[in-house]
Amino acid sequence: MQWTLVVPLKALARAKSRLSDTAGDGVRPGLALAFAQDTVAAALACAAVRDVAVVTDDAAAGRELAALGARIVPDEPAGGLNAALAHGAAVVRARHPESAVAALNADLPALRSAELARVLDSAAEFPRAFLADAAGIGTTLLAAAPGRELLPAFGPASRARHRASGAAELTLDSVNSVRQDVDTGADLRAALALGVGPRTAKAAARLLTPDASGGTL
Repeated sequence: MQWTLVVPLKALARAKSRLSDTAGDGVRPGLALAFAQDTVAAALACAAVRDVAVVTDDAAAGRELAALGARIVPDEPAGGLNAALAHGAAVVRARHPESAVAALNADLPALRSAELARVLDSAAEFPRAFLADAAGIGTTLLAAAPGRELLPAFGPASRARHRASGAAELTLDSVNSVRQDVDTGADLRAALALGVGPRTAKAAARLLTPDASGGTL
């Protein structure tokens, strides 16, 4: 089964506010973009992925991600994360009605294409399925088979909400890169330990230098 991934990305100036203890205001937008670039690049290199649709109204991010090969979908609802994902899935299905669709977080800078393929192959066994994040509270991926609605319920405690919605929880081992999203400094350190993509590695290096604009790793 070939998948279309829907990746939501908020305006870079507002992204990753919980990283304020680690990265200053001048660094966080660049980090958020680097996370998204490495996530999208790994997703596009995945054998199970046909294409990637990024839902964003950030023009600069849109240009950079389009250059990698992603399709940019304007966030017309402007109603938050779940509205953006539902809109992105609808746009994808309007073009390919029988497409298998999965929502994927934009902050998976250590993402490995082979691990993502394992997750998507497992998700294909269910009408809807999700993967919990490394903390075991949230969700990093929500998948819907052809003909099934995505029904995203991301946000705090989304693991419980997606399970309650009837989505099957995927319990795979050795897919840490698909689980390790980055919201806090501790998350970033964990991702760096797994091994991040080149853009995140370059952006994070600014946090290790004396002239970094606020915060250190």
